[in-house]
Amino acid sequence: MVHLITRISVIGIAITTAALVILIAAFNGIEGMVERLYSSYDAPLTIRSEKGKTFKENTIDLAKIKKVEGVTEVSRAVEETVILKHQEKWVNAEMVGVDLNFLKTCEIEKHIVDGYPALEENGKPTAIIGASLLDKLDGYISEANGYEQLILYTPLRDASISRRKNPFKTTTLAISSRMNFNREVNAQYILMPLDFAQDQLNYDGEITALYLGIQPKADAFEVKERLQQLMGPNFKVKTAAEKNELIYKTSQSEKRIVIIILVFVFILAAFNLIASLTMLFIEKKDNIQTMQHFGAGKGFIFRIFFFEGLLIAGKGIVIGLALGTAVCLTQQYGKLLEMPNSGGEAFPIEFTVQDGLLIVVLVSALSAVMAFLPVYYLVKRASR
Repeated sequence: MVHLITRISVIGIAITTAALVILIAAFNGIEGMVERLYSSYDAPLTIRSEKGKTFKENTIDLAKIKKVEGVTEVSRAVEETVILKHQEKWVNAEMVGVDLNFLKTCEIEKHIVDGYPALEENGKPTAIIGASLLDKLDGYISEANGYEQLILYTPLRDASISRRKNPFKTTTLAISSRMNFNREVNAQYILMPLDFAQDQLNYDGEITALYLGIQPKADAFEVKERLQQLMGPNFKVKTAAEKNELIYKTSQSEKRIVIIILVFVFILAAFNLIASLTMLFIEKKDNIQTMQHFGAGKGFIFRIFFFEGLLIAGKGIVIGLALGTAVCLTQQYGKLLEMPNSGGEAFPIEFTVQDGLLIVVLVSALSAVMAFLPVYYLVKRASR
């Protein structure tokens, strides 16, 4: 009976430890995937005005911004909500007027589905549209001429709505390509030349944001602090993580909740360890009395059973770590599980040495506590 309970205890600890390894690796993979999806499009740093939607280009010194340590690229941008029309289809979209520096920073060529990523052809402006956004309009990039034609409705500044006056500026715009970044960008955004967007909005040297690229090894928050000191209180500098704060915080919160639940499950599984040590203590009661007659003290007996508990838990932890790591490696290289609607892409898994150490420390500490409490109580009671 004691051996059966011991085996159950080892199995319970092993399964819970393996689950911790697999789920933490899965959350790391999801977090990394989300970060890659959003960081590919979103600039590492964005500068906006604190006082209004737009600001004049001549109120900032682009040369000084480029000289800030860690900054590699500076792109000017104009953002506005517009309406797109194709035949009988109408959709709202987020127009972003950008310069060529932005296309380099977001590596647009890696994210093109159809067409060629151009903002100008033959002296005429062209646009790059989100893949899902063009699908909503039932449009496609024609192989014959390489374009799709849309009608762009841009709201005019200070325009009033009346029967005689159209509050929108209407322009035909050629779409050169479709981009695929993440769900939000794919479904809402359309990129076009900065000067064309400014002309559409009647902006005279005005922009709404600056997008900044930084060096690969640079710390975004440190570069942000340098830029904030340079720009002063009239401007707000944000990192990509701060811009998508809800997404990152939700991912972190879910990870913490899952870890807490699994720790609770581990504690429940470790109750088998308490049962195993209790049964073992009862079974060896005669041997304990014999040792006491030979002069064994409480501390000696305590150490025997305490280390026995650690050995049982340690066996389960080692098996669980090995099992969890094996599953993670198999998923990474063998693609056991695929993400739905991903074209065969494997579910992301990322397991780090830091995560392994965290799990070992966590489950070892809990095992030590679960071994200590029953042995301490049983030895104390037996010595009365």
